[in-house]
Amino acid sequence: MISPESYLDFFRNFAALSDESFYAFLSKCKRRTAAKNEIILSEGAIQRDMLLVLKGLQMSYCYHNDRQHIIAFSYPPSPSGVPESFFEKTASKFCLQAISSSEFLSISYEDFEFCLSDYSDLEKVYRKMTEAVLAGTIQRCIELQAYSIEERFSAFVKRSPHLLQLIPHKYLASYLNISASNFSKLYNTKKI
Repeated sequence: MISPESYLDFFRNFAALSDESFYAFLSKCKRRTAAKNEIILSEGAIQRDMLLVLKGLQMSYCYHNDRQHIIAFSYPPSPSGVPESFFEKTASKFCLQAISSSEFLSISYEDFEFCLSDYSDLEKVYRKMTEAVLAGTIQRCIELQAYSIEERFSAFVKRSPHLLQLIPHKYLASYLNISASNFSKLYNTKKI
């Protein structure tokens, strides 16, 4: 588990942030927990707070044609949730589930907006984080649409090798849009 204060360094990876702005943000956060396999956000529910992961692993997913499609994983230090539901205050099209016992910092939409409006350096951090997420999402779209299964697997292993030991392989296979049997073959034959 990481400490709430660890997010100061995490945020500063994106842009300069004063201690004052960070601790004002932190003062608006509450602690929240989720048990292993707990549904944190159900499809159709509205995400009312932003989550920053202190401990554990989570996945967001949807079902289509009775098949689960993993969209994203979150783990410390990173935000977790369904952004479009949080920012647009709309019903989520995805579920957010704890893969393992999890702890979060939780901040309401109203408190988050207050912090962004009152602390311009925090707003810049958030903008830079959003830009990084957008760039990563575009790269993931390219990988899913243009890469072979071997290239998808290799790109994932290069980017996030630690997740191979933390997340059940059936979830990783879904995330990469690879069948479980092909994922197993790649895992057993590729040098990692």
